[in-house]
Amino acid sequence: MQAPPPWKLKGNGYIFIYHFPKSFVEKYGFLADYQASRFNGDFVGTIMLVDYETSEVGPYRELLFVPGRLKFGKKKIFSISKIYVSSQESVDNGRKNWGIPKELADFAITKPNEQETVFEVSISGKTFFKVSLTNGSFKFPISTKFFPLKLAQKQNTDLYITNSPAKGSSTFAKLVSAEVDATFFPDISQLKPLSVLSVSNFEMIFPHPEIQSNYFE
Repeated sequence: MQAPPPWKLKGNGYIFIYHFPKSFVEKYGFLADYQASRFNGDFVGTIMLVDYETSEVGPYRELLFVPGRLKFGKKKIFSISKIYVSSQESVDNGRKNWGIPKELADFAITKPNEQETVFEVSISGKTFFKVSLTNGSFKFPISTKFFPLKLAQKQNTDLYITNSPAKGSSTFAKLVSAEVDATFFPDISQLKPLSVLSVSNFEMIFPHPEIQSNYFE
């Protein structure tokens, strides 16, 4: 199934904001060569857990790691180094449309009680990422007007740069526990996040990327 941009997505998710030490990113960050050579340590990176209820390829779930911003010329831009999604259509189109290195995994979301939500991500029945979270009660709007979401990814020899405007409602959340197999994903269990946000009813657009041809030649 081919689904060219733009995509209009709606759903819910969690944003984990970290200051990843440079040594952590170099050891656990799954950086591709073009990313490693452009990463010198940055103030903020993120992990996102997303449950897309609607998209151009239907509902799917996502887990991604952004080590921080990388240097492309005079600009510093975020870049995804590890990402899993729950549908093959999302894998294929994410790679083709935006150069995002998506991989396929299975996702499970459970609520053991009224306050707690547990996310599990697995491959071939092996769980490699499991987190438990609780949400606060104070809600506030969130928008990429205040925190721009621009991604730079390599596609063959080209550089794809994508601005993805989004807005939604947010509350602060608490990471209760984390279990991670570093073979598959950066082991955040050894780090404390600066903040965790629970975002609900968000709307996001993934447009056509700006393509800089032969950037990596």
